[in-house]
Amino acid sequence: MRIRVIAVGTKMPKWVEQGVDEYTRRLPPELKLEFKEIALGKRGKGADIQRAIHSEGQQMLAAIGQYDRVIALDVLGKPWSTEKLAGELQNWQLEGDNISLLVGGPDGLAAECLQRASQRWSLSALTLPHPLVRIVLAEQLYRAWTINSHHPYHR
Repeated sequence: MRIRVIAVGTKMPKWVEQGVDEYTRRLPPELKLEFKEIALGKRGKGADIQRAIHSEGQQMLAAIGQYDRVIALDVLGKPWSTEKLAGELQNWQLEGDNISLLVGGPDGLAAECLQRASQRWSLSALTLPHPLVRIVLAEQLYRAWTINSHHPYHR
């Protein structure tokens, strides 16, 4: 099974890469976690924000595997506890689904991405910096796996 985090933003700081690598390395080979970075749409003075969001969305949709189950990280999504995530992970593994988790840019996800998603997950009611979201996702996926594997990490 593969979980692909498709996230807007490139060239993450070293501390983000190190954090993501730490938790990705801890996962077993049968649960592959990978990250796909999408270029941020053009923003700035006079930029068309909707065009930028649409461009990001098109790149995200192109990065999704044909048969992937898609979950959008969205502030209006449902909040999941770690235990709920562990249950979702267990279901994904039992069903043999590959997963694409979509993380939008500073202005959120394109409407097409939200429509493609079978679920919307709110990672937090807090506003989190996008680099930190990657580490939180990697750690929570690892934690969910440890719960399902009865590993002592979650204690």
